[in-house]
Amino acid sequence: MTLAYDGTDFAGWQVQKNQRTVQGVIEQALERMHGHPVRIRGAGRTDTGVHATGQVANFPSDLDSIQGERWSLATNSYLPPDVRVLESSEAEPGFSAKESALLRVYAYYLLPAQIGPPHLRRFCWKILRRPNMEALNRLAAVFVGEHDFTTFAAAGDSSRSKVRRVLSSCFYPEGPFLVFRVAATSFVWKMVRSLLGTMLEYEAEGRPPAELAQALAARERAQAGSSAPARGLFLERVVYDGEELFPL
Repeated sequence: MTLAYDGTDFAGWQVQKNQRTVQGVIEQALERMHGHPVRIRGAGRTDTGVHATGQVANFPSDLDSIQGERWSLATNSYLPPDVRVLESSEAEPGFSAKESALLRVYAYYLLPAQIGPPHLRRFCWKILRRPNMEALNRLAAVFVGEHDFTTFAAAGDSSRSKVRRVLSSCFYPEGPFLVFRVAATSFVWKMVRSLLGTMLEYEAEGRPPAELAQALAARERAQAGSSAPARGLFLERVVYDGEELFPL
């Protein structure tokens, strides 16, 4: 399944006790359809307030009455309006939305404006000043390659290794927005928001990419700047074997 959701009113993707989560509401829908609990596995565990336009998930099913491509319509009839299955198909044997993923692409939407339209407030971070995109892209290039991202991992990140491979890290103008799009094999906890917040601080202070590279190499959380808020971040795409990696 390919999923889209407005993450504003969710406590993230992963099931949590006494919390409304994306995984939780989808599993509730599938349980109603199957008549028994069904566990779903997602490609990425988005945090509280983070959205998705291309989350991917898979689950086992013993329902023969619904064909692969019909699952989207069938499941949507049981889901709340802030979650939608965009498309569905029967997975190949051994497929795992998480383990089979080659690449995850996140996009963060900045809105440089004195006054922002209220209907966009849940889906972007409004900033008062338009930053220099060329300077930001010089900073963003620091993260391309394989690095230890301990500096940009949130406190409490439990991953044994913080080494991640970033294939693309770049800012783009898209309509009224300035979008930071980053593609990597995987991410440490709250990494994208930490990268963005730090780069905006460096750009505002006129600090060079070499200093950012030193902060990355230091592997010390204190070297990072403030994290960007969750509301502008989207899990945009998950790439699997046989799919085009670029354009991102």
